[in-house]
Amino acid sequence: MDIEGSNRNSHPIKKESWRSVMTLAYQSLGVVYGELSTSPLYVYKSAFAEDIQHSESNEEIFGVLSFVFWTLTLIPLLKYVFIVLRADDNGEGGTFALYTLLCRHARVSTLPNGQLADEELYEYRNNEIGSGYKDVGLSLKSTLEKYKILQKGLLVLALLGTCMVIGDGVLTPAISVFSAVSGLELSMAKKHHQYVEVPFVCVILVLLFCLQHYGTHRLGFLFAPIVITWLLCISTIGIYNIFHWNPQVFQALSPYYMYKFLKKTQKGGWMSLGGILLCITGSEAMYADLGHFSQLSIKMAFTFVVYPSLILAYMGQAAYLSKHHILETDYRIGFYVSVPEKIRWPVLGIAILAAVVGSQAIITGTFSIIKQCSALGCFPRVKIIHTSPTNKHGQIYIPEINWTLMLLCLAVTVGFRDTKHISNAAGLAVITVMLVTTCLMSLVMVLCWRKSIFLALGFMFFFGSIEILYFSASLIKFREGAWVPVALSCIFLVIMFVWHYGTIKKYEFDVQNKVSINWLLSLGPTLGIMRVRGIGLIHTELVSGIPAIFSHFVTNLPAFHQVVVFLCVKSVPVPHVRPEERFLVGRIGPKEYRLYRCIARYGYRDVNMDDVEFEKDLICCVAEFIRTERADVTDGNGVHDVKEDSDNDGKMAVVGTASSNLEGSIRMCEDENGFSSELQEIAVAVASPRPRKRVRFVVPESPQINTGVREELRELMEAREAGLAFIRGHCYVKAKRGSSLMKRFVINFGYDFLRRNSRGPTNALSFPQASTLEVGMVYLV
Repeated sequence: MDIEGSNRNSHPIKKESWRSVMTLAYQSLGVVYGELSTSPLYVYKSAFAEDIQHSESNEEIFGVLSFVFWTLTLIPLLKYVFIVLRADDNGEGGTFALYTLLCRHARVSTLPNGQLADEELYEYRNNEIGSGYKDVGLSLKSTLEKYKILQKGLLVLALLGTCMVIGDGVLTPAISVFSAVSGLELSMAKKHHQYVEVPFVCVILVLLFCLQHYGTHRLGFLFAPIVITWLLCISTIGIYNIFHWNPQVFQALSPYYMYKFLKKTQKGGWMSLGGILLCITGSEAMYADLGHFSQLSIKMAFTFVVYPSLILAYMGQAAYLSKHHILETDYRIGFYVSVPEKIRWPVLGIAILAAVVGSQAIITGTFSIIKQCSALGCFPRVKIIHTSPTNKHGQIYIPEINWTLMLLCLAVTVGFRDTKHISNAAGLAVITVMLVTTCLMSLVMVLCWRKSIFLALGFMFFFGSIEILYFSASLIKFREGAWVPVALSCIFLVIMFVWHYGTIKKYEFDVQNKVSINWLLSLGPTLGIMRVRGIGLIHTELVSGIPAIFSHFVTNLPAFHQVVVFLCVKSVPVPHVRPEERFLVGRIGPKEYRLYRCIARYGYRDVNMDDVEFEKDLICCVAEFIRTERADVTDGNGVHDVKEDSDNDGKMAVVGTASSNLEGSIRMCEDENGFSSELQEIAVAVASPRPRKRVRFVVPESPQINTGVREELRELMEAREAGLAFIRGHCYVKAKRGSSLMKRFVINFGYDFLRRNSRGPTNALSFPQASTLEVGMVYLV
């Protein structure tokens, strides 16, 4: 149940009604809090897993409860609800939202094709807070912009947090489902329950991952009721256990019991913190899923529903355990022992459903963050399928990642076969992500919010010290399962680094080998070859200049299309780009050359248009540029600004999509019966399932359009009618002679392997293979 956030972000912010806030708060329970709400299933069992023993004095159980209470209060409630949620990137949250905020305010982005025109996007400066930089903030900003090593360190820090989220996507389904199914152990002997639990858990996990391609929009309406039922169930059981077994358990909320706990248990108690921190598993989802809801709705859901329910659940378990000291601490101290026997089986069923919902949320979140990494050039291109019929940006499915997560999740489940080792691994992944968020948040306070450096240091010291304590307790269990997220993060970090490094080197080669405008002018209007009917759409990463692929093509083939468009589809460090700011269009060379440049800009959370919609908008924006080429100011028809290209190609104008430019140089309408015979209407057939539609581009008979412009528009329409060919480079990237051994290995083997096994631009843009032409080139970087 993902809610479309881009609709809210693309318009001026309006005051939310209480009805909409309550609706979003209700829906967020099923999406955001599924993972956090299932934590009572395994926290106590993980905390008492051989590190400490449960004694008659109850100091251990009360100490664990005190740690759980204050951890839930300080981290999710104080840190995330009251502070971190305010650091949204135009309504979006997550690790990459913090990173892109820093990239825009300190210009530390590693994207090679950035332009000054990108800084004029609406969302680029829409969320600034503060009037000006303080001395320390200005000095920090200058230092980050000056030293490349600091910029790379900042990127590695963001990628580390991202990799740990991916690791959490492997571990959370395993531990959630395993803990939910663990209720079966109470009805059978200890030595037999593993033979039943592990296969049962594997079956549930396989079904969970196999259902991912259907998307959450079909079953999403069940998520919130399931989580609400689960929260009501655990809070009710908690209240019952408190008043029935030990009403004095409220005393354990005092922080004094944390001191007594550590004093008595010493090293064992410190090591048990790795299990206690699992009570905040899923807290990061409040920030990561911010784009689907709103700050107020997420705050209300946690403060008034999730937080009190979890506190009551943990207190109830502690009250029960405080009166039952004969339990086997490593086996029967889990959640289900505190559930009354009469309702144990119904609770087991609800717990399994809640675990599935929580796992679904982290899997979908993993898809989203990998899409963001891919958009910002830090992950190989993957096939992204939008499972929602309305293309909601949060409802995506990535087949390669889905099956990889499933295999890794099954390997962890079968390899460990218990929650002890899995909890050690999950704890390290969770606390690492929170540490990364704390570090990035401190920089955001100074550079984006322009607050005092002392406030940022206070934030980092207070929350960082708590998280480092938990981090050290998790890291000490490296050999007992905590090595799993480290190993997964290293693998994904290597993949991201190799892809990012190879992408940068490839772009640098394109820049160094681009063709000069003088070479183009020397060819003449016909480019020295025969111009045939149609539009040649040349895909390039360059935002200025003529790519080498074009000269390579025209020097080896005797013909080219009458209209040539150099297309660059790039990502910018904002979550969404408004439709009216989507395209930058310009001309290369004189008018008679019919060479245009079109830069399509997308945010890291935007949904790329399909080939039919993209072709339609491309033709419209080029036509609108032709009509308004001489305009210097906004004329109300979609051209918002005019920029000089840095390579003297001409002027680049900001042109909106067809939906945002209804009254431009051409008009469009759909016809299901056939083509119009009128001279001024040029019809283009569009492939569509049923019914078959035709899009007609109409050049209006307006006295404001002079003869030259009208002739150029007609030629553009005739070329579109003749057909559009998508031309892209099929590059072979090799390290040049004299390169170091490490560079040759990274480029010739690592990057080449990833490039051959990733999706090409044709798949990313959904262009049909029948109209695609590849031009092979060797890149020596």
